[in-house]
Amino acid sequence: MIETSSVVEIQYILSSFLLLISGALVMWMACGFSMLEAGLVRARAVTSILKKNILLYSVACVAFMIGGYSIMYGPIADGSSSGAANFFFQVVFVATAASIISGTIAERMKLWPFIFFVGILSLFIYPLQGSWTWGGGFLSEWGFSDFAGSTIVHSVGGWAALAGAILLGARKGRYGEDGNVVMKGFEPSSLPLATLGTFILWLGWFGFNGGSQLAIGTFDDAVAVSSIFINTNLAACGGVMAAAIITRLMFGKTDVIQMLNGAIGGLVAITAEPLAPTPLAAIFIGAVGGLIVVFGTKLLFSFKLDDVVGAIPAHMFAGIWGTLAVPLTNTDASFSA
Repeated sequence: MIETSSVVEIQYILSSFLLLISGALVMWMACGFSMLEAGLVRARAVTSILKKNILLYSVACVAFMIGGYSIMYGPIADGSSSGAANFFFQVVFVATAASIISGTIAERMKLWPFIFFVGILSLFIYPLQGSWTWGGGFLSEWGFSDFAGSTIVHSVGGWAALAGAILLGARKGRYGEDGNVVMKGFEPSSLPLATLGTFILWLGWFGFNGGSQLAIGTFDDAVAVSSIFINTNLAACGGVMAAAIITRLMFGKTDVIQMLNGAIGGLVAITAEPLAPTPLAAIFIGAVGGLIVVFGTKLLFSFKLDDVVGAIPAHMFAGIWGTLAVPLTNTDASFSA
């Protein structure tokens, strides 16, 4: 029979390992964002977007270490897992929020002003709003539920991206005199690269959602992480299928870019609650996320907002939907405090 102290030690080791491996997967999402954005911007902007992505990741990590983590959670300390492992897992989430912004405002904002904003986001904005829920703040006390960050990470990044798109305006020539979006001259540099980036993001999301269980030292935790993986995968599938079907019906052809963003919209939508839904419910939640991406893109066009990679519909709009959908499957959550 294993002694109690040994059991606790094993649980500590396993949970710390989960956070470290999951954090590495989420860090790999930085590559996914880089490839997706590099594939969807015009060829002349590829080098610029790559510089922004590698620098924003570095600045976000340093800023969160300097003060962001303490604002959000307090001092780094051991608990049921290593405090250092938990810091590593949390810091890569900050970089994800910042990466959402870079794609939306691509081709319009210079490197260093953008990086300055990333520093402010990572040091103050993200940690402050994250402390309201994950840090045990007032939203947590009111019962607000966001398992892995549909709102705390993705919607926040999306709102910042929307603000940037409004302030910077559209790329020159993006909208014609009749108000319609202009496609000629704005072709993506590489759809294969964008597709690769989406699949990398899809892979990283297993760490994003699965690691948010924060523990894997018990039978129940292992079952929970397994269910999260299944639901995360199916939600992305639902988002792709919904985007493929609706673009075929609406536009007469299946739009690969909308399918790619449909996958991301499905992943963002399930992130608020990837554990409670049944597999069929996860497909539904993801499919609605995919539909939101398509109609959200049309909405942005109607307001002449230029979102280069479609991050606002995929992260902000789908993130709002995913958060609102939590009470549909989680009986411990409700639409009121």
